[in-house]
Amino acid sequence: MKLLNNGNSKTKKGEKLGYITYGMHLSPADKSGYNVCPNASKGCKAACLDTAGRGIMRNVQEARVNKTLFFFKDRQGFLDQLWKETASSIKSAIRKSMIPCFRLNLTSDLPFHKIKNNGQPIMDAFPDVQFYDYTPDPVRMSEFLAGELPSNYHLTFSRKEDNQSICDSIMASGGNVAAVFRDSLPKIWKGKKVVDGDDTDLRFLDPKNVIVGLVEKGLAKKDESGFVISA
Repeated sequence: MKLLNNGNSKTKKGEKLGYITYGMHLSPADKSGYNVCPNASKGCKAACLDTAGRGIMRNVQEARVNKTLFFFKDRQGFLDQLWKETASSIKSAIRKSMIPCFRLNLTSDLPFHKIKNNGQPIMDAFPDVQFYDYTPDPVRMSEFLAGELPSNYHLTFSRKEDNQSICDSIMASGGNVAAVFRDSLPKIWKGKKVVDGDDTDLRFLDPKNVIVGLVEKGLAKKDESGFVISA
């Protein structure tokens, strides 16, 4: 069972800039019986891209559940394999004259910066490559803004229908906030410039203190919780 993939339709857009994103899809929230999204809201659960594209297929869903169970039931085996696949992915990207980067939480929100194998988290084990995530975890985002996380780990804060006040604080502290909009993106939101987050997935290349705008997709089009913003 392979843990990493070399992109979906969104992450593959970065290839035009010379990057290959290797990502990992786990089964989101508590669908597997284990919660990998402790800060999930009703709105983000309903709008999750877990079932987008090939994600709707039964075998894909089963594979994501199995990877999640692997993580919780055989942590050492999971981490050993993740380390091995990361090293292999770096070599593969270099052979293609591409820059490797890694997003381990495509459909999860686990603190990989704290999860250690052989005494160190994966960002420290591979210090010369970029890791990045979206997260609705206010503690992790605050640590990122304070410079307390590995220097090769970039975070964008995720707005949900229940955390606007935290988003305001993050923006006031200079952080980037990702927000989902109805139909189209505004140029300015909450006094901040909106950049197109659908152009590529390479959030670590975004300018600082902006709104990363995403247009509703899939199940998010049916959202009535406030997760999707009608600007």
